[in-house]
Amino acid sequence: RSSGINAEYGTIRLWDFVGFECMKTLHGHDHTVSSVSFVPSGDFLVSASRDKSIKVWEVSTGYCTKTLQGHREWVRQAVVSPDGKLIASGSNDHSIRVWEIATKECKVELREHDHVVECVAWAGDNCTPHINEAIQQENPRAAKSEGPFLISGSRDKTIKVYDISTGSCIISLIGHDNWVRQAIFHPSGKFIVSCADDKTLRVWDYKNRRCTKTIAAHEHFVTCLDFHRNAPYVITGSVDQLCKVWECR
Repeated sequence: RSSGINAEYGTIRLWDFVGFECMKTLHGHDHTVSSVSFVPSGDFLVSASRDKSIKVWEVSTGYCTKTLQGHREWVRQAVVSPDGKLIASGSNDHSIRVWEIATKECKVELREHDHVVECVAWAGDNCTPHINEAIQQENPRAAKSEGPFLISGSRDKTIKVYDISTGSCIISLIGHDNWVRQAIFHPSGKFIVSCADDKTLRVWDYKNRRCTKTIAAHEHFVTCLDFHRNAPYVITGSVDQLCKVWECR
């Protein structure tokens, strides 16, 4: 019934979807809020900001319960793992950090990108067997991993997949001609879908490290995408001020 949305400068607003009213305004960041997301339980939300910090907020009270610091530049995105125990963040400092929420400790720092990390996303459990197939195709002797696994997109035009249990990059995908704005796993777990400032939407067979479909999606930069939870649709948003819904076939 509620959603966390970055609204005014440095603030977060919590909205009621029934009456479309602002329930709370959360104050604490000192600069632009670039992303917000709920933890799976819905009791807390996580925000990332240009003030270089990540904050955890209690939804019921609106209080900031934790502040995570370590990035040296703007934190572009922070997302919570499916089990609600970890936060992954991407930053202008070219790094990705994985944090343990309970202790506020940075467990892993990944420095595989050569430019700003625009987006990060966790792989669901259904991705695990397919990611292991991709790993073993490259190295048949590699042991199977339970992850967790993470994906990132960057202004260096690449998409990368990581095994957080080992802190290693296991897959790199090259093909976009401009900044990668978002990259997420297809609900089947078999593919990655991405969008970029090259105005395209791309589908990747990451097992074979190749792009299987390129769609000229918009007339301007494609900045975001998401999947419908129950239907075979993907939605994209663009600087051309349009949202488009695509049917996956």
